[in-house]
Amino acid sequence: MTNTSFLFRPTQYFENDAHTVKWLSGGLWPTQFNEAHLGFNSAVYTTNYHKSENVVNIMNINSILVNTDIITGSYVNGRMQPMIYSFFRNVSPGYKIVEKAPHLKYLPVTLDTVANLRTYITDQDGNLLNLRGEVVTIKLDIRQK
Repeated sequence: MTNTSFLFRPTQYFENDAHTVKWLSGGLWPTQFNEAHLGFNSAVYTTNYHKSENVVNIMNINSILVNTDIITGSYVNGRMQPMIYSFFRNVSPGYKIVEKAPHLKYLPVTLDTVANLRTYITDQDGNLLNLRGEVVTIKLDIRQK
């Protein structure tokens, strides 16, 4: 019997560069990204070795903001925004977030009578979050002057 060993060399590869927080790509065939992904721009990359043009944005949500359209007096990055609470996700993606405001802060209500209101959740850039059908409970505490 002979001892045979095989060397496996992948024909396409992706690996991360921990020093630059960029991705490396290479192989025998061109790679096409229809949209920006893993730090690479939307383009066709020929064979051989490539380093992504951009740093990989692993966690693009820094803050989760709870907004409601009946208040005023709240600012986010110098812009007026109807944000009543903001927090950072403290669990991994896919896990339930349970968050309770440690201190109540009352902001001026913009209406004399509240017939209806819209409450929505965004990231720090004002983009609506995709909650993937999850149930969300938000408790508002409204007091009269």
